[in-house]
Amino acid sequence: MDAGGVADALLSGACVLFTLGMFSTGLSDLRHMRMTRRVDNVQFLPFLTTDVKRLPLLCSNLSWLSYGTLKGDGTLIVVNAVGAVLQTLYISAYLHYCPRKHAVLLQTAALLGVLLLGFGYFWFLVPNTEARLQQLGLFCSVFTISMYLSPLADLAKVIQTKSTQRLSFSLTIATLLTSASWTLYGFRLRDPYIMVPNLPGIFTSLIRLWLFWKYPQEQDRNYQLLQT
Repeated sequence: MDAGGVADALLSGACVLFTLGMFSTGLSDLRHMRMTRRVDNVQFLPFLTTDVKRLPLLCSNLSWLSYGTLKGDGTLIVVNAVGAVLQTLYISAYLHYCPRKHAVLLQTAALLGVLLLGFGYFWFLVPNTEARLQQLGLFCSVFTISMYLSPLADLAKVIQTKSTQRLSFSLTIATLLTSASWTLYGFRLRDPYIMVPNLPGIFTSLIRLWLFWKYPQEQDRNYQLLQT
């Protein structure tokens, strides 16, 4: 294998490793639900800074899985197939322990219905494969950018309160590594639909790291002691 092939293999492995590591952060939510048999503080809809909500992330996984299948990209297929399975597991556990199942089921059905309509459009009303790939890539890009930029309002609250309690340092690092690896992967493939939507992930992760430096956790604890 030449140097370019080795670089591609390493970059693909990094994308798989970092992304699945980010997805696995939901295991703490799953453990919390199983231990308490409740869904307190477990995220579902919409987006928050501490994590990405499970239902939109499932839709993102399914969308990128379709794009990867159409493109024949094994890295996209593996990552998003595993991600879709994990998100389905998280959502199923949430539905099992949630006391307001009717509302959650309606949210789930509505979002998945929209997703199915989108897939129907891409696969049946856009017969040209190249046009379908471009439109589906654009859809995935917009969806991913919205997920990365959605926490900006909450980051403003962190600045107002001067507290980073609502942020997860481990998830911030995981998001930075994941976004950076996919940006490089998209650049390597010359695929703007993969490269461009991950740039905001790097941007928001760097903002979070700056907030952790600006308002360290020790400062949060001292502030709580003063308040009490």
